[in-house]
Amino acid sequence: MLVNLDQVLKKAKAEKYAVGLFNTHDTDMLEAAISAAEEARSPIIIGTAEVLLPYGDLPLIAPALVAAAKRATVPVVVHYDHGLTFEKTMEALKLGFSSVMYDASAKPCDANVAETKEVVKIAHAFGATVEGEIGHVGLAQDGDDRNGQYTTVAEAVDFQTKTGVDALAVAVGNAHGVYKSKPCLQLQRIAELNAAVACPLVMHGGSGLSDDDFANAIDRGIAKMNIHTDMVCAGMRAMYESCDAHDRGNIATWDYLDTRKAKVAAIKAVVARKLRLFGSVDKA
Repeated sequence: MLVNLDQVLKKAKAEKYAVGLFNTHDTDMLEAAISAAEEARSPIIIGTAEVLLPYGDLPLIAPALVAAAKRATVPVVVHYDHGLTFEKTMEALKLGFSSVMYDASAKPCDANVAETKEVVKIAHAFGATVEGEIGHVGLAQDGDDRNGQYTTVAEAVDFQTKTGVDALAVAVGNAHGVYKSKPCLQLQRIAELNAAVACPLVMHGGSGLSDDDFANAIDRGIAKMNIHTDMVCAGMRAMYESCDAHDRGNIATWDYLDTRKAKVAAIKAVVARKLRLFGSVDKA
């Protein structure tokens, strides 16, 4: 069933588990994620991000995402992740996304607040929810030094109060992509943010964190975890292995459908494992 963030994250925050966002910018990833969630009886968040649109055009993938959510037997949020432009974020809402993230975190604070507040006003009129970001979650290859861009309690409370966002992404030592060194999450900061901020907290850059990192972050108050890189890596490994198992000199024996099947199974296994780690199994 198609739902928004409020319908899954408030319960997660109260009961100290997290709901996973799995970016599913093609139907192979979509099939893997939904089937894993249904088998686990877990709520799930699926979607795509603005930086991924060259690999899955929004008008093309949106109908599949929304249709899969509506027919699923568990709660499914269709979320537009890291909306960097107002125009594309509005397009996602018009295409039926039940939630959007408007990410103006790289802009000056006043601009972030003003632009996010406007998106919240419009999205709520659609019946959709909005995630914002304060602080700035950078790229893993940038290293652990965020140059003072970790989220502070004061700015998080101020941002959420002024914008009315339904979920807030925070920078607490997490990063996007493949970590080149062991991340050092600011667990005490997460606990302080959770105690002070009215809405559920979100952690981006979940791929590459350890099981202990996940457990500790969720215990301190993270209610939404974002995963993408782990899914891509698992899918790529499965395709390489499947291709290597065939005779590349004889293309007739190279079974495309078997390769696709292996890719879906590998991504599904990643999603299933994350759902267990996040504690969302049987929470549908």
